Amino acid sequence: MARTEARTTTFTGNTVSDQHPGTTGGGRGATRCAHCTDGLGKPRPVAPGSWRDRVRQNPPLHVAYRIGVFVVGLLFVMLGVALTVLPGPLTIPPVLVGLWVWSTEFDWARRLFASFRRKAVSAWRHAKQHPASSLAVTVGGLAAAGVAFWAVGHFDLVDRATTALGLG
Repeated sequence: MARTEARTTTFTGNTVSDQHPGTTGGGRGATRCAHCTDGLGKPRPVAPGSWRDRVRQNPPLHVAYRIGVFVVGLLFVMLGVALTVLPGPLTIPPVLVGLWVWSTEFDWARRLFASFRRKAVSAWRHAKQHPASSLAVTVGGLAAAGVAFWAVGHFDLVDRATTALGLG
C-alpha cells in the first residue's frame, strides 16, 4: 500500500507585507503597493532641483511625462520595425532613437540601449569594412522593392487579388 503525505508550499517575497516589513497583513495581500514600480521600471535618477525633478514632484505631470516618453520611444521603435522590409541598416537608427528616448526616463531602457548601441556600432563597422557588398545589397534591395511596388501598381495586383479572393 502506498502512503501519501500532504505537502504545503509557501511562497514568499510576492506580497506587500513581504516586500515592506512595516506593513500589516501577515504575508497576505496585494502584490503591488505605493512603493513598488509602475510596471515600466524605476525612473532614472535625476539631479535635485532640475527640470525633471520638478516634474517628478507633481505626480499627475510625472505620470503624463512618463507616458509621453514611452509613446514617443514606441513610435520610433515601431518605425524601425516597419523599416525591416527594406534592405540594409535602415532599421537601426529609428530603433536607436526610440531606445535613447526611453533611456532618458527608464533604467531598463538605458541598459538595453547600451547593448543595442554596441551591436549597431559593430554592424556599422562591418558595413564600412565591406562598402562594396553593403552598397550592392542596399541598392539591389531598394531596386527590388521599387520593381515590386511598380508591378503592384502597373498590373493592378491588389484589385486582382481581392477579386480572386471574393473580397471585392
